[in-house]
Formats: sequence, structure tokens, C-alpha cells
Amino acid sequence: MYEQMVELSKRRYIASDCRADLQNKLVFIGGPRQVGKTTLALYLINVKSNDSAYLNWDITKHRQRILAGELPADRTLIFDEIHKFARWRGMLKGYYDEFASARSAIVTGSARLDHYRKGGDSLLGRYHYYRLHPYSLGELSASPTKSDLESLLIYGGFPEPLSKQNDRQLRRWQLERQTRVINEDLISLEKVSEVSLLELLYTALLDRVSSPLSLQSLREDLQVSHDSIRRWITIFDNLYLTFRLSPFGSPKIRAVKKEQKLYFWDWSVLKDEGARFENLVASQLLKYCHYREDSEGYSMELRYLRDTDKREVDFVVLQDSKPLFAVECKLSDKDVSPHLKYFKDRTEVPQFLQVHTGEKDYELFKGVRVMPFQRFVSEFALP
Repeated sequence: MYEQMVELSKRRYIASDCRADLQNKLVFIGGPRQVGKTTLALYLINVKSNDSAYLNWDITKHRQRILAGELPADRTLIFDEIHKFARWRGMLKGYYDEFASARSAIVTGSARLDHYRKGGDSLLGRYHYYRLHPYSLGELSASPTKSDLESLLIYGGFPEPLSKQNDRQLRRWQLERQTRVINEDLISLEKVSEVSLLELLYTALLDRVSSPLSLQSLREDLQVSHDSIRRWITIFDNLYLTFRLSPFGSPKIRAVKKEQKLYFWDWSVLKDEGARFENLVASQLLKYCHYREDSEGYSMELRYLRDTDKREVDFVVLQDSKPLFAVECKLSDKDVSPHLKYFKDRTEVPQFLQVHTGEKDYELFKGVRVMPFQRFVSEFALP
């Protein structure tokens, strides 16, 4: 498996798009810590991590070179974690305007680079931004197997634990990653003093995946204000720890309006198998939406269906505000949700799919299909 992951790192799903964009733009690659951004960047410009073309803001001697303007004049550069520098946008603007015709740069960061811009987007028109996701079934294999799915469910999609597939190493990696993101990345980017409460919030959110998120419940558990809870979850979103989905409000149903659902970028942290599978599917669909948005320019959204009578379908994918398909998740291939037909008859969503970890594949009604998740990934060519 380790050799497989090394080979896969050479052909990650955004690699060819990034390489093409480097001909005339800066390329930004954002994504969770340890998802493989630096490895991809080093591969794209064919350098090693100790090469002079690689500059990491977290490394003191690299930071000193950046501040002094001591940049190689004949290389495409990699700026890693540069968003932690308050004036990083102005510095890159000057770099691009001076050298764009001769060389470009890759900018990577474990936070939303479009959010941490420190006032105004002075780089508008000078870069393309990609969000790198963990490995998914579509990236592991063109014809993913049930074994591939089982590995992803247990070990998640981050390169290190997925390649090692060792339970002890997974637990240690999860703890170390959480500590670094909350105690290092968060503090370096946000004015937050209640780090212990943020750790409690992170733990509390683990039990709320796949259900409508109640800020009131979280506020009562942590004894803090609504505004604090809302701000802290937004910080988690900006640091690629979590992401949230809003409901899809079709006019013919009494859809809920404000309740959001929350998921983790690393689904391996979830103990409940059903929640973990739903989170994996959510991540695969978000990856599809982000890729089409980043590479093709479509306006993509991932939402969910829920009405005031608590009927629900887990996900709806929209392109330019029009629904493409809806997806319901079940571990078993035996139980079929009655809500699929209900919403098929009352919404403009053209196709409903119930995906599962079993073997059965059949059409339940016209426009409603039950199928294995790995087959869904292959047939829909998801990245």
C-alpha cells in the first residue's frame, strides 16, 4: 500500500490542471494539514524539500530569506504556509508583477487562502486556487473495490495513515494533527485565547455529525455565547477541520431553512460506522464540487434535503443553482429510505441514488436507484 500511495502522489487529481495553470498564473493549493499539498507542489516543479526553490514560512531561515527578498531568480518557487505572514498578498503581487513572464510560483497553506487575505484581494486575476482533498475512492482506483472502501472507512483519506494502515499509528497521527492545527495553526492566524474550550468544542462536534447542528445545545454544553460557538466553528471551517452543508429549499416542500449539518475532513476520527460512512460520502461529493468549481469555473454547491416533518435525503449536488442528483447513504443494501420517492415526486431533482457498502444494484423507481458506493463513484467519474 505504501508504494501505491507514493505512486498516486505523482498523479493526484488536480496535478495536470495545476501544471497547465503554472504557465501563466500563480497556483494556490489549500487544504487540510498533512493532506499532501507540499508533496504535490514538489512533484509539480520537480524539486526536493531542501531545494532553494522551496520556502516554508514556519522554518526560521526560510522566513528570513522571504523577508529579505532573497529569492532565486531563475526558479519556479513554492511558498509554504506563507499566509501566516501579514503582508503575504502584497509580497506575492510584487513577485508576480515582476517575474510573471519568466517564472511562476505555487502557494500552499493549511487554511483557506481565500479567507486569510489580510484586507482586499490584491492578487485578483493573478492566481488560480485549488482545494486539495484527502484521497477518495475515485483517486485510489479507476475501478475501486470493496476492500478499497473498507480501507478508506477505517483509516481515512490522508496519505500517512492510509498508507500505513496501522491502528496504533492512526490514533497517534489523529492526536498529533489535532494538536498542531488547534495549538499552532489556529493560534498563529486567529486571536483566540480559549484554546481549551476549542478542544472541547472539537470533541463535542464528533457526536453531532450527520444530524442538524444545534448551536443552542453546544452553547449549553460549553457555557459560552452563541456568537462564540458560531465564530469557533467558522474558524474550524477555515482551517479545513470541518465543513457545513445548508438545506436545499425546493418550493414544493416545507424545507427547513437554517439548520446546517457538519462533517469532518478526516472522517476516520468518528467512532460510529454509519456516521463515518456518511461523512466519507459527503467528502467525496464535496471533492467533486470543489474540483469542478476550481478547474472548470462552475458554481457548485453541496446541500441536503430535509422538511419540517423530518423527512430527509442526505445530499443534493447543485450546478449553477440547478440540482444534478441527490444521494442517500446506508451501510446495508437491504433498507431503502421511503423519503427518496417522496422527494422525487415533489422536487426538481432529476435523479436520486441510495449508496451503500453492500452488493445490490437495482432501480427502485424511475429516477431512483440503489447501488454500491464504489460503483457510483466509477459510473459518475468522481475524482
